[in-house]
Amino acid sequence: MTDEVTRRAVEGFLELRRAASELSSRQVPQRAPAKAVPSFAHLRRARDLADRRFADPITLDDMAAAAACSRWHLIRAFRSAYGGTPGDYLSRRRIERAMTLLRTTEFSVTQVCNEVSFSSLGTFSRRFKEVVGTSPSEYRRMALRHASTNRIPACFAFMNLPPVRKDRAI
Repeated sequence: MTDEVTRRAVEGFLELRRAASELSSRQVPQRAPAKAVPSFAHLRRARDLADRRFADPITLDDMAAAAACSRWHLIRAFRSAYGGTPGDYLSRRRIERAMTLLRTTEFSVTQVCNEVSFSSLGTFSRRFKEVVGTSPSEYRRMALRHASTNRIPACFAFMNLPPVRKDRAI
């Protein structure tokens, strides 16, 4: 019995060795060299600038300077990487902040518009409705119905906000 087991083990080992030598003698197809993954670091710098300074007047040239590229290249690369233009991203970021202000403060819609650096109330309301689906006033009413916390009185909020500038951009 042990001779039979030993013989089978040796045959199995020899079969594995033959298969391994066949595999090693075959030509393995060469893989194509990996394509370079594009670096989006310059785009992240532009996006980070928009995130940090969304309430300031930021121009496309400011974002292009942060990305160290031309404004035209920034627009093409930003759209390719993030699905929209830098102006769209900045506008959405401002709308997100406006949503927070509408939920948590007693600011009027006009004050919120100025705090998030929109130049006109009409543009702000139109863009807000495009992004959120409701007007700013309706959004505030819906948020108040579902609010679980108290809102910050405007007099306290104004104490900690920088003064509103008249030279807003974008």
